[in-house]
Amino acid sequence: MTRWPERAPLGGLAPRRRLFVLVMVAIVLAVGVLVGVSVAREYAVPDRADPAVMGPVVLVPGYGGNTAALQALALRLQVVGRPAVVVDLPDGGTGDFAAQAAAIDDTVRDLLRHDDATSVDLIGYSAGGVASWLYLQTGTTAPAIRRLVTLGSPLQGAELAAAGGALVPGACPRACQQLAPGSSLLNRLQAGERPDIPWLSLWTDQDRTVTPPESSALPGVRSIRLQGVCGGILIGHGQLPTAGLAIGLTLRALGTGPLPGTVPGECSRLQAEGVGRPVLVGTR
Repeated sequence: MTRWPERAPLGGLAPRRRLFVLVMVAIVLAVGVLVGVSVAREYAVPDRADPAVMGPVVLVPGYGGNTAALQALALRLQVVGRPAVVVDLPDGGTGDFAAQAAAIDDTVRDLLRHDDATSVDLIGYSAGGVASWLYLQTGTTAPAIRRLVTLGSPLQGAELAAAGGALVPGACPRACQQLAPGSSLLNRLQAGERPDIPWLSLWTDQDRTVTPPESSALPGVRSIRLQGVCGGILIGHGQLPTAGLAIGLTLRALGTGPLPGTVPGECSRLQAEGVGRPVLVGTR
């Protein structure tokens, strides 16, 4: 059997062409290493947020993805020196909550990378609170979250979602199905450990969207019924991001002190803080 002499892979090339090929291979390898390092750096798990550092705030809209309801709250945060960005949810906020959690992750990553933030606070309105909760369990950037406030969020499900799915199944998109009490998503969230960060849940007993309103009161999470602070105050579900009382409590919760509690004597002061008006000492 005839055996042909073995040659090196580049042995048949002229010296100058061989040098050119080797240089090109080296360049490709170097670029690959740089890209790999860049990707690894961007998607690396960030350091745990410093509780004393108040960074930007990410606001997550509710079912339907309408951001208008959060713009007033974002503006109020900016007035007190807190940069704020509202997440643009995929599928209009009606798709799978896993995709919504991924969108929050991307938004936080952009802040950490481009704004040099070292900690981020999170506000979830309505179903946005459920998306925020899932993000805290699954997001790569979740360690950078310092505090969480949820506003009227169906943390234990909404009967409206269950009714919609039962009456008109085709009219209840994926997020609607996942908000039904006892859904696999909510069961998984509730079975997991609570996020190890200060979390305040605000809700109103006049909520006609999240029913029962007590769905926002989650065991293991500090929750405040707004009527427990200002007796008889009229605040519906849609007013939660704009009501002075809710904004005042949110601003306090996103500070560096302990989470606020139900203190009826603070009603006027909290409402004034929410709309940016000072309250004279000794007044109600």
